Amino acid sequence: MSQLVENSHRVSRVQAPLVDSVSCYCKVDSGLKTVAGARKFVPGSKLCIQPDINPNAHKRKNLRRERTRVQTPLIPGLPDDLAIACLIRVPRAEHRKLRLVCKRWYCLLSGNFFYSLRKSLGMAEEWVYVIKRDRDGKISLHAFDPVYQLWQSLPPVPGEYSEALGFGCAVLSGCHLYLFGGRDPLKGSMRRVIFYSARTNKWHRAPDMLRKRHLFGSCVINNCLYVAGGECEGIQRTLRSAEVYDPNRNRWNFVSEMTMPMVPFIGVVHNGMWFLKGLGLNRNVACDAYSPETDTWTPVSNGMVNGWRNPSISLNGQLYALDCRDGCRLKVYDAATDTWTKFIDSKLHLGSSRALDAAALAPLNGKLCIIRNNMSISLVDISSPNKRVESNPQIWENISGKGHASSFVKNLWSTIAGRSGLKSHIVHCQILQI
Repeated sequence: MSQLVENSHRVSRVQAPLVDSVSCYCKVDSGLKTVAGARKFVPGSKLCIQPDINPNAHKRKNLRRERTRVQTPLIPGLPDDLAIACLIRVPRAEHRKLRLVCKRWYCLLSGNFFYSLRKSLGMAEEWVYVIKRDRDGKISLHAFDPVYQLWQSLPPVPGEYSEALGFGCAVLSGCHLYLFGGRDPLKGSMRRVIFYSARTNKWHRAPDMLRKRHLFGSCVINNCLYVAGGECEGIQRTLRSAEVYDPNRNRWNFVSEMTMPMVPFIGVVHNGMWFLKGLGLNRNVACDAYSPETDTWTPVSNGMVNGWRNPSISLNGQLYALDCRDGCRLKVYDAATDTWTKFIDSKLHLGSSRALDAAALAPLNGKLCIIRNNMSISLVDISSPNKRVESNPQIWENISGKGHASSFVKNLWSTIAGRSGLKSHIVHCQILQI
């Protein structure tokens, strides 16, 4: 009897820790001295170890449950699915303002669901993104909204690319603008890779390339980024190696080497093949074609290569190129005759200043988009090449984006700047879809 009393006193002296629980652990075995041991129910016992209960525990849990169960609606008075149906119809130019409304709107417009829904419903918008080198040598990023015809400045390019030379530029997943490789004026060739997300309006890091290189060729096939050739400081200056980046695996891998070392100055993907034209070891012009299906390179020398000029683009199975410096004439490659033929002539030539030179040719909403160094744009409807431009002005449309000076003042200043040697020009141009 005395031993039983002593054991009961020992149990009563046990100081149970403070726990976040509202449960009562009753009818436990007398040999259990801790709350952890008391979690197991042992029938037939008469003693109970009751832990000290935190009085605020159930309040915190209830509040947490309430917050997760009841959320503030996206738009007061509307269910969330109907609110999303309204928000996806807001033009792309206003999305930056929408993110500032509240945290839920920011999360919605920064995620994949919102933009995937816009794309599936045919509401995605294509914008022109331009990488430009200013007169002081600095790199900047700009975007053009073709709906409002408005140029917008974007977040500054990260420091490693603010003065880089010979770097590549490509678009993956429709909304990620990648900058990769290139040469830093102080550190030399780079392997670095960064990308800008049009959904979040921010810059991010990506895995570095396997080789340092600049002045190389690049393209995108099946949403994979390919780079080849170029230069690198060292003994083997001109490269023939090639590699590919898969964003789904987030890694780089080498592919077959080119047939010759090359510094490409023009490239295009046409009919599933990647064509690169550049200078070889002996500074002779050569062309290599890469097949991603067979992972092989093949030398090419035909009428397409001989008459191939930059900029060029493949669209709807046809290969187009500009036929004059200011981009007012287009030519197309005819595979049957292996020659380049005249396609469309606007007969609206702008001038011979470098500021008026056509820097890029890109597909925009089913039309060919010509971007010049002075940020002027022409849209060409290639669906009606047989119609005369004079009788149908809609075939060739010149655009001067808002936010820039009028055409006359702009062209005059561009001419003066070109003569004085203070030249700004477009380095890369891509189309992003949001």
